[in-house]
Amino acid sequence: MQTSHYCPHTPEEIQEMLAAIGVQSIEALFAPIPAELRCTTFNLPSGMSEFETYTKLQQLAADNCQNLSLFIGGGFYDHVIPAAVDHLSGRAEFYTAYTPYQPECSQGTLQALFEYQTAICRLTGLDVSNASLYDGATALAEAALMAMRATNRSKVLVDGCVSPIARQVLATYLSYHDAELVELPPLDGLLNRAELAAQLDDQTAALLVQYPNVFGCIDDFSGTSTPLSTSLADQVHAKGALLVTAVYPIALGILKSPGELGADIAVGDGQSLGNPLSFGGPSFGLIAAKKSHIRNMPGRIVGETVDKNGKRGFVLTLQAREQHIKRHKATSNICSNQSLCALRGLIFLSALGKQGLADLARLNHDKAEYAKACLAKLPGVTVLQSAPTFNEFTIALPKPAAQIVAALLDQGIAAGLPLGPLYEGSENLLVVTVTEKRSKKEIDLLVKELEVQLCN
Repeated sequence: MQTSHYCPHTPEEIQEMLAAIGVQSIEALFAPIPAELRCTTFNLPSGMSEFETYTKLQQLAADNCQNLSLFIGGGFYDHVIPAAVDHLSGRAEFYTAYTPYQPECSQGTLQALFEYQTAICRLTGLDVSNASLYDGATALAEAALMAMRATNRSKVLVDGCVSPIARQVLATYLSYHDAELVELPPLDGLLNRAELAAQLDDQTAALLVQYPNVFGCIDDFSGTSTPLSTSLADQVHAKGALLVTAVYPIALGILKSPGELGADIAVGDGQSLGNPLSFGGPSFGLIAAKKSHIRNMPGRIVGETVDKNGKRGFVLTLQAREQHIKRHKATSNICSNQSLCALRGLIFLSALGKQGLADLARLNHDKAEYAKACLAKLPGVTVLQSAPTFNEFTIALPKPAAQIVAALLDQGIAAGLPLGPLYEGSENLLVVTVTEKRSKKEIDLLVKELEVQLCN
C-alpha cells in the first residue's frame, strides 16, 4: 500500500514563506550545509537483545566521564538530587502526562504546576510566574520580548557579564524583531556602570543582568555600596525601562531575591533544582514578574478557581500563545513547557524547604571559599575579582586555562570553565565551581594537581 506524503503547509504557503526570507527553494535552505554532512540514509546497526542493549548503553554512559570530579559550572551545576525527586516525578500520572490541553481533565497536573508557580514566586520575590519555559537562555530572551511589549520600546541593554550562551540565544531571538541589542562590556568582572549610564536612555526597554554573573561575582544592585547612591532598579526605572535579572536559583537561598532588588522580571535555568546534567538537558526555564506585566508573560499560566459547586479547581488562564490565538497576536510559541522538569524543581524545593535551601546555599558558598583560598596560595595563581562570590569564582593562571583543563581531565578532574573561547584576551582565565557534592578531598586534589601542572 502506498502512503501519501504529509506536509502541514500548502505549496502556496511554502512559496510565500520562501519569498519572505528571500530563498528560491527549500533545497536552497540546506545549501550552507556541506554535502558530506547531510544524512541521506539511516545506517542503523542490527538488532540487539535487551541485555545487549543495556550493556551498550552502560558503555556509552561510561564514555560521558561520569566519574570526574566536576568543578565546571557556567550555568549547569552538579547538585545532589534527593531520592524523592526521582520517585515522585517518575509516578505514571506525572511521567506519562504530556501537557494539559484539556485542563478540566488534568486537575492533578494543573495543581502541581500551580504549586510550582507559587514556589517560583516565593523564590524570586515577585508576584506571578508561568508554568515554565524551555531553559534559562530562552527565558532571558522571552523576558526581553516581554519588556519590549510592556514599554513599547525596542532597545535592549544586556550586561556583558551575562552568560555568553544566553546572550547568543538572546541575539538570535531579537534578530527577527525590530530591536536594537546593545552589549555592555564587563569592567573587572562587574557591570560597567559608566557604559550603562552612556547607553541607558528614553528608548531603552530593559536592562538585562545576571546575579551571580558568569564570572561568579555578586554585583551590588541594591545601591548600598560606595560610590552608588541609588539602586540599579531606580536608575533603570528613572528612564522608564525595566530591570530583568537572570538568577541562579540555589544562590537565592542566601542572596536577596530579585523582588527585593527591585527587578521587574526574573528568569533562570531550573537545572540546578532537582534536574540532572544529563549531557546537556532537558531542563526548564523559570520566569516571574510583577503582576502588572502578567498579560505580557509567555506560555501557560495556571490559575486557581472554583467550579459551580464551589469546589476548588485549577484552570489554564491568559493563554496568549500561538496554539490558542492567531499566530501574529501570540506572546510566544512556547509549546512543550518542560512541565515534568518543572515538577522536579517543585519537588526539590519542597523536599528542602526554606531552611534547607538556605543551608544548601551556605554549604556551596563555604566550600567555594575554601577552594578559593587554597588556589590563591599557588604560585602564579590570582583570584581575579575582589567582589563577593557564591560558589563560582575566576582565577588567572600563568598558562592557558584550556591547556590546564585538558591535562587535569587525564587525572579525573574537570577543573573548570576556560573563558578564552568566550571572552577575547581571557585565555588564562578559569572559572571554578564548587557545589555541595565536592568533598574536601576532591578540592585538595584539584589544588595539588593544578600545582603540578603549573610547575611543569
